Amino acid sequence: MPTKEQVKESLGEILVPGVMRSLTKLNLVRQVAISDEKVDINLASAALSQETQEWLKSKVQDAIKSLPGVSAVKTDFVDVKPKDVNEIKKVIAVMSGKGGVGKSLVTSLISIALARHGKDVGILDADITGPSIPKIFGVGGVRPGGSENGMLPVLSRMGIEIMSINLLLPHEDDAVIWRGPLIGKAITQFWEEVLWGYLDYLIVDLPPGTADAPLTVMQSLPLSGVIIVFSPQELAAMVVRKAVKMVQEAMHIPILGVVENMSYFYVPEIDKKIEIFGKSKAEEMAKVAGAPLLGQIPIDPMLAQLCDEGNIERYDFGLMDTFADALIKAVATEPT
Repeated sequence: MPTKEQVKESLGEILVPGVMRSLTKLNLVRQVAISDEKVDINLASAALSQETQEWLKSKVQDAIKSLPGVSAVKTDFVDVKPKDVNEIKKVIAVMSGKGGVGKSLVTSLISIALARHGKDVGILDADITGPSIPKIFGVGGVRPGGSENGMLPVLSRMGIEIMSINLLLPHEDDAVIWRGPLIGKAITQFWEEVLWGYLDYLIVDLPPGTADAPLTVMQSLPLSGVIIVFSPQELAAMVVRKAVKMVQEAMHIPILGVVENMSYFYVPEIDKKIEIFGKSKAEEMAKVAGAPLLGQIPIDPMLAQLCDEGNIERYDFGLMDTFADALIKAVATEPT
């Protein structure tokens, strides 16, 4: 007879349609019981449609019955909601005081850096009225599966789980004209009703500012910390201070680090960095936040092009290797 570990190993080979992660990675295996030559398996229904459940039953039957000593397999689905299945080690919010500073870009780069280091990563796009994550990752044409109990995230090419309001709209350029309470409810649903499963990191792309949506995330999600993004302009630096005060003084959430985007433009022909948007405020903002400077992202036409094409996962970090390492170190460190 097989052991429970052998049964679970076989279940780990079965991918769930629509999200293409295994039953074990999605934490859907609730119970395994072995008696005589019979194996009883309970799986969480979570966000799985009836059709998907029937398909999985067939796959489980074939996989487990092929194990030595198994003559019968019984598979039942139990009514368990996604929020009771999800096990996420760390939730990191990426925040900016104002729009247009590259918050979604930094969210994407953090997620890619973590995924390249073998971590299971998800992105919750909390920017309900201005979502850009699906476009950046090239998954805008994919629709999430699910059931009346929840939704399945969409998987990027690298295996990063993504949920965004733009994945649910008929057209990606449709406007979401909602007041604050509806936006807050949508963010809460993305947290509670999406089947994230096991994740090492869930990166939350916040909308700009310090109003309803960021407040909902900080009050409703168990944040491990916040990363603040800004650009060199004095105006951007001013609103960073507002964001820092909100995070530290009002919400008492650790700031893991700061990132300066559009910091400079490098001209290789003359080996010179040109500060197009003014002198860097990176060190100043790090002091304001009381957190490390994780990196300074240059203006890179290739990176911009890859984002427009939905191919950001093809970006070669190159000189940004140290930036990626700093991001990983920041999100991997337990906040004090």
